[in-house]
Amino acid sequence: MKLSVHPMTLDLRTTFRVSHGASDQRHNVLLKIEHDGLVGYGEAAAVPYYGDTQESLSAYLNCLPPLGNDPFALEEILNALPAGAHAAQAAVDIALHDLWGKMLGQPLYRLFGLTPTPLPPTSFTIGIDAPEVMAARVKELNYPVIKIKLGADDPEAAVAAIRKSTSARLRVDANAAWEPEQALELITRLSRYNLELVEQPLPMGNVESYLWLRQQLKTRGVTTPIFADESVKTARDVAAYAGAVDGVVVKLMKTGGLREALRTIHTARAHGMKIMLSCMVESSVGVSAAAHIAPLCDHLDLDGPLLIANDSFRGLRYEGANLFIPQGVGLGVLPLPQQL
Repeated sequence: MKLSVHPMTLDLRTTFRVSHGASDQRHNVLLKIEHDGLVGYGEAAAVPYYGDTQESLSAYLNCLPPLGNDPFALEEILNALPAGAHAAQAAVDIALHDLWGKMLGQPLYRLFGLTPTPLPPTSFTIGIDAPEVMAARVKELNYPVIKIKLGADDPEAAVAAIRKSTSARLRVDANAAWEPEQALELITRLSRYNLELVEQPLPMGNVESYLWLRQQLKTRGVTTPIFADESVKTARDVAAYAGAVDGVVVKLMKTGGLREALRTIHTARAHGMKIMLSCMVESSVGVSAAAHIAPLCDHLDLDGPLLIANDSFRGLRYEGANLFIPQGVGLGVLPLPQQL
C-alpha cells in the first residue's frame, strides 16, 4: 500500500470563536492510501488543545513504517501504528476503511450492519460573539437544532438572546471553560431556557468534579443532561466517567478512527450513557466517515462541511438539519474535479 500526505487549508465561512480562541482557517491533513488501483481517503484534523498541528500530523504520517499489502488486516495494522496523535491515526483508520469498502463494493454502513435512515438531525454550531450577533445569526439560519459555544463571560446573555429569536432545540458547549461552582450556578440558570444538553462544562481530567456537579444539580431539581467531550477520547475514558455524566461526545479525531469509535459507543451503551456523534472542523472526508456510524447514536453534531467554504470533496448530503449518508462504496466521497 502506498501512502501520500497532503496539507489541507480549510477556509471558514465566518470567524469561529470558542473558549479556546478564534480562527478563520483550520489546517488539516489529507491522507491517500493506494492499493491495487484503488484510493482510500482519510483526514486528520489539527486540534490545538491536544497539541496537534498540521506539521506534526504530516510528520507522523510521512514517517509511518510500511502498512503491508492487505487492507483487510485492519486490526493488525492499526494496533501496530506507532504512538502519536489520535487525529493522525484516525486518518490511517479512515483511509483503510474506505479501501475496505471499495474492495468489497459496499458503503461502510452496510459493512457495519447498519441502515442509513432515519438519523437524528444534526445541530449547527454558533461561535462566540456578542449576544445580539449570535441571535441574529440563529434567526437568519432558521435551523431547528443549534449548538451554542459559550465562554466564561456572561454566557446567559447569549442564550437568552438566542432563545428570544428561535424555538429551535438548543445545546450549549462551554469547551471546559467553567469551574464547578460557576457551572452549578450557570446550568441552574440556563436550564430555564429549555436546553437539550450541556457539553463539557468543566475542565478536563477531573471525574470527581463532574460527580459533584451532577449530584448538586440533581439536588436542585435540574435535569439538563451533561455530556463530556474533551474529557473523553476513547472507550477507556468512557468507563472512567460512567455515573459522572449523562452522555459522551464521540469524535473520530479523538478516538483515532472508526474502529475505536465503535468500541467507545458500545462501552457507553454498556454503562447506560447517551452518545452524541460530533466532529472537529473537517471536510467531507472526515465527517462522511463519521456519518457511517451515525445510526448508532442519539444526537448528531456533524456540521463540519457546513462551516467551511472550500470543501474539496463531495460526500454526505444535507437538507436542513437532515443528514444523508453517501451511497457510494467505502466512504462514498468523491474529490471535486480540481482535486483529481
